Amino acid sequence: MAQIKVVVVDDSALVRSLLTEIINRQPDMRCVGAASDPLVAREMIRELNPDVITLDVEMPRMDGLEFLSRLMRLRPMPVVMVSTLTEQGAETTLRALEMGAVDFVAKPRIGVSSGLNELAGDIVDKIRVAASAQVHRLASPTAAPDARPAHSGAVADAPRAPLPRLSTEKVICIGASTGGTEAIREVLTRMPADSPAIVITQHMPPGFTTSFANRLNTLCRIQVQEASDGQRILPGHAYIAPGGHHLRIDRSGSNYVAVVEDTEPVNRHRPSVEVLFKSAARVLGPNALGIMLTGMGADGAQAMREMKDAGSYNYVQDETSCVVFGMPRMAIQYGAAHEILPLTQIADALLARLASSPGGVRHRI
Repeated sequence: MAQIKVVVVDDSALVRSLLTEIINRQPDMRCVGAASDPLVAREMIRELNPDVITLDVEMPRMDGLEFLSRLMRLRPMPVVMVSTLTEQGAETTLRALEMGAVDFVAKPRIGVSSGLNELAGDIVDKIRVAASAQVHRLASPTAAPDARPAHSGAVADAPRAPLPRLSTEKVICIGASTGGTEAIREVLTRMPADSPAIVITQHMPPGFTTSFANRLNTLCRIQVQEASDGQRILPGHAYIAPGGHHLRIDRSGSNYVAVVEDTEPVNRHRPSVEVLFKSAARVLGPNALGIMLTGMGADGAQAMREMKDAGSYNYVQDETSCVVFGMPRMAIQYGAAHEILPLTQIADALLARLASSPGGVRHRI
């Protein structure tokens, strides 16, 4: 089997050496080059034609985001970002994912050598996923929002009719992993201010979900926040599982509430989609609407079938629009999907269902 060819781009000689060693320990991959800055990397990419590159953010001569932007416009290829565990690093990483990076590794600010070696398994897993990911050409640079148009009423698309009162009983549950940050953004920015509550598990480490929630909150008509333990789950709001913690739904009297807990990983993940979807099956039953978006592996697929058996109506992202089709594929194999749709059609199909009569069930598969 052909080895995955990787080029490492980082201004730190130590990090280049460590990543090269981690990669070359794997029988299915090889570091074919290590560049100290993007200009050297550009020549290496032309000469070596790698399958994946790992890319640092802060580098001399050209920062990682500028290089990524040019790369995704001119020669799209799988990129795994290497970012720092800081608030600024989290913001930059989210910009990189917007630009088309497949995934990221959060390197520690101190103890880099021991920290990267502890992350070795995660690093090579992300490289493997990136090697098989679908990447798309970046049409034009994406500017970070400097205002809050979604909540000020300055929304480009036409206003939607208010949802029926029944929708206030509903809760939308979303699961995603690799490629999920942009997929979630696509769904949430299409939701009206009076949408049902949305509860989200995206595989993401600690330190990044706060920035992710804040960024979405500037783009959406609904209010988006990182979930906190015990808070009520309300219509018009989206709640994101904090990195490193599971999120599930429970009931307190007549209210739905969020439960955030630091229990053992499930399916190697914390947060785990399985935990969220199992709670939805148990607590919400037919009041749940499930969405499975792009991601590697099978986390949440079996629990999504439990949601369906409990009365949920489920949407699964199709293969063509996924960065990685693993989790959606497994949900389909478990028979959990009612509709398999391109990413850009999921929100509209969901809203059309909510606006229709309760008895108007439409199966497309």
